[in-house]
Amino acid sequence: MAQQIPDTPEMQPLTRTQVLIAMGVTAVVLLVVSKIWLHFSQLSMLPVRFSVQAWLEGLALGVGISIASAIVYRIWGEYRRSADQYLTMVIKPLLVPDLLWLGLLPGLSEELLFRGVMLPEFGLDELGVLLSSLCFGVLHMSNLKQWSYVVWASLVGIALGLSAVWTGNLLVPIVAHILTNLVSGATWKLSNRD
Repeated sequence: MAQQIPDTPEMQPLTRTQVLIAMGVTAVVLLVVSKIWLHFSQLSMLPVRFSVQAWLEGLALGVGISIASAIVYRIWGEYRRSADQYLTMVIKPLLVPDLLWLGLLPGLSEELLFRGVMLPEFGLDELGVLLSSLCFGVLHMSNLKQWSYVVWASLVGIALGLSAVWTGNLLVPIVAHILTNLVSGATWKLSNRD
């Protein structure tokens, strides 16, 4: 009797080393794509301007996204299942100190590409925010069953994109993204210890 292949194969767990390498390689690829895009574009990257106000705005946005994410996680079962599957694959193998890389690498590289380069290219308006946010959401899809995670990532991308447009400062979404990743990663890791 032939063995049947399941319709929805489960993702194989990754090792800590595999997750860290994947985060590093992904960050480098996104940075290279950003650099190449800028090379062929007539537009410049959204600027990063350091100021206390930008840090505070980024922190406030990061806290707001983290609270909204916790609420959505509790009330939307499909998103909770999708997030748990994704976070089990990505965060479970990591040690608590590794979560710093989870905050920094995607927070910097994804914001440089999606809000720093892609958003000005698509337009610093609602359509540009929407298009760059949808691309950001799709980046977070590991399989078709992750659709709810993609929807939430796209909504977060809209919040990050609007903050970039309203402030004209890429530092705001960078700080918010790093904080959101740190908070969600640490919260999930600490509440799902074996």
